[in-house]
Amino acid sequence: MILSRDFYNRSTLTVARDLIGARLVRILGGQKLVGLITETEAYISQNDLACHAKAGITARTKVMFGEAGHAYVYFTYGNHWMLNVVTEREGFPAAVLIRAIQPIEGVEVMLEHRNGRDTFGPGKLCQAMGITKNENGVDLTKKNSGLWIEAGVKVPNSLVTKGPRVGLNNTPEPWLSKPWRFLVKGWNIPTEEALHSSQ
Repeated sequence: MILSRDFYNRSTLTVARDLIGARLVRILGGQKLVGLITETEAYISQNDLACHAKAGITARTKVMFGEAGHAYVYFTYGNHWMLNVVTEREGFPAAVLIRAIQPIEGVEVMLEHRNGRDTFGPGKLCQAMGITKNENGVDLTKKNSGLWIEAGVKVPNSLVTKGPRVGLNNTPEPWLSKPWRFLVKGWNIPTEEALHSSQ
């Protein structure tokens, strides 16, 4: 089931945690690519000095100030696209960065896009799934864009760690150390059967 607008129109930290285990789906050249989300980071408001919204509404950030459930895709480090999902109420800039996926469908295609390398990184997953500026602003609650997020595996808190966001460079405290990153222990999510048998 595709995640609804109401799913994203909540606390950004809640959304970031609940996206762990969700299915990121991409239709590319008629091929269905699916990955379970295994790592996320929350960016919340203009007060968050690690958040792009600190600069106010610009051509780059305007999507973040818009309706929840849309993709915010930006270019960084001169060669990487990064996929975020917009959260909370319209006018309040916040988003969740999708940092890593565990490929489960179309794996060979994704590996080909990555020259056989992994998808544990925001730029890496975008390369694997062919996500670029063309996906900036698309509505992730609808399938017509070829990119959406579905309900997936319910990952228990015992398998998820929280910690500081990464790659923030010269971001000052307290924003540098905010524990707003969620990560599956060991990077891979166990199968549904394994999860049930461990409970």
